[in-house]
This record gives sequence, C-alpha cells and structure tokens, in this order.
Amino acid sequence: MRFDLIVLGTSTLALATLSGCIPQTQYDDLMTNNRSLKQQVAQLQGELDTSTANEEMLRKQLAEAAADLLKAKTLAGASDSDIQALTDRYNKLLSQVNALDVLPSDVSAALEEIAAASGGLLTFDKAKGMLRFSSDVTFDSGSAQLTDKAKGVLAQVASVLNGGSASGLEVQVVGHTDNVGIRRASTAAAHPTNMHLSAHRAISVREALVTDGVGASRFMVAGYGEFRPVSENTAKGSQANRRVELYLKPSTESTPTATAAKTTETTSTTTPVATTSTDDDNVK
Repeated sequence: MRFDLIVLGTSTLALATLSGCIPQTQYDDLMTNNRSLKQQVAQLQGELDTSTANEEMLRKQLAEAAADLLKAKTLAGASDSDIQALTDRYNKLLSQVNALDVLPSDVSAALEEIAAASGGLLTFDKAKGMLRFSSDVTFDSGSAQLTDKAKGVLAQVASVLNGGSASGLEVQVVGHTDNVGIRRASTAAAHPTNMHLSAHRAISVREALVTDGVGASRFMVAGYGEFRPVSENTAKGSQANRRVELYLKPSTESTPTATAAKTTETTSTTTPVATTSTDDDNVK
C-alpha cells in the first residue's frame, strides 16, 4: 500500500506539470510532496536491504550453531552444560529462522487456498515454503503416472508459480516412498528400486509443471526412496511416507525469469508403467 501511494504522488506531479501552468504555491507543495515520497522509497529500500542482510546473517549463525553442537557432541571432553548451552542456542536460532516469512504473502495465501480445496491430495507448510503431495492420490501404486486429479491441482500450482510474486522462486521437487520393496515384475521394469520410483515420480511432477508453463531452468529434482520417512513404517508401509514434496526457495540465478522461453526437451527414456492394485496391500 505504501508503494501504491508513492506511485500515485509522483504521477500527480507529472500530470500537473503536463497540464500547463499551475499556481506557484501548488507547484511548491507538489515538489515537497515528491521529495518526501522519494525519501520514503529510499527508506523502504533500505529496510528491505537490512531485512535481507539480517536473514542471511541469522541463517549463517544457525548453520554455525549446528556445526558447534555436532562438534561438542563428538568430543569426549565436552561437558553436559556446554552441550546444553549449545543446544539452547541452536533451538533459539532455529525458532527465529522458522519465524521468517519464506514466501511472499500473496503466494502463501494462493497455495493455502489450493491445498484447502485439493481434497487431501495436497498440503502446504507455510513455515517451510513446502507443498506435499500424497502419492496415494497423486499416483497409482507402483506407478509414476500422474492421476487426472493431480494434473488439475498441479496446473493451479503452476499458475501461482508463473505469477509475478513467485517469479524469483526455484522449485526443488523431492520424491519419497515407504519401505515396501518393488515386487511386481511390471513395476520393476520401469522402477527397479524405491529410489528409482521416488525419483521418477518427482520427474513426473516437474514435467507436468513445465508443461503448464513453469520455466524448465527453475527446477531441481531428487528422490530419497524409503530413506527419509516422516513417520514410522508399518509392515505394509506408511501412507504418510509415500509423498512428493515441492520446496519453493529464492532463485540462485542472478537474473531469474518467471517463465523461461519454451524449450524442446527430450522425454524420459523410461516410460512409467501403470499397475493395478488395491490400497490395502500396497503392492508395487
């Protein structure tokens, strides 16, 4: 709102000047107002620069605190009080970092709305800037082919990522599975291990977003298989652990673009194989 006022004030001066002669007193008032608004712009830019610098410093301190804590825990001579002091410092810094706004407020609001209307397919963690797709709704068991419902939700996410406020964000797409191994020959032909399946699912999500216009250069894709669970796996695997996560982060490129020029990409040489199974046995 403050920037809107600044633009309006500057435009008023320009229009008044172009319209012809105006009384000296009115002109002086406009010039004074213009100088004041320029000072506000400079002040706001300074506040923004300071905020960015403080955030970077805070994250650096958090990393250093984590390294100190790890070092103390591995030293035989470290006292319990030293370790506790380092733990307290780390937790304090972590809470400060978690309190930072990861994403622009309008981007967070739009993603929260999409998640709320997704029918359980998608959740959004505002503090982490992370979207989490449930694999049980996003894919068939043992498959990396997106369901029609998932494609529709991803199209909505793409529209947000293509917006002005999100144009400087990179997208890290990370796939995860439960601990149930690949058993079906038809599944193994396309996804030999859970690591392959998790990566292939992440690639499918990335390709859908690129198809919907998100710049191809904005993505990083990874798959962790069953090795980073968020809950304990049961004998039949855990539904919560079968997921694809999208982390939205500020771009590391010097000149990020909202939507990169359309490029011709070769499609994956591995064609995902759809399988039919019930959710009860979760056989891949």
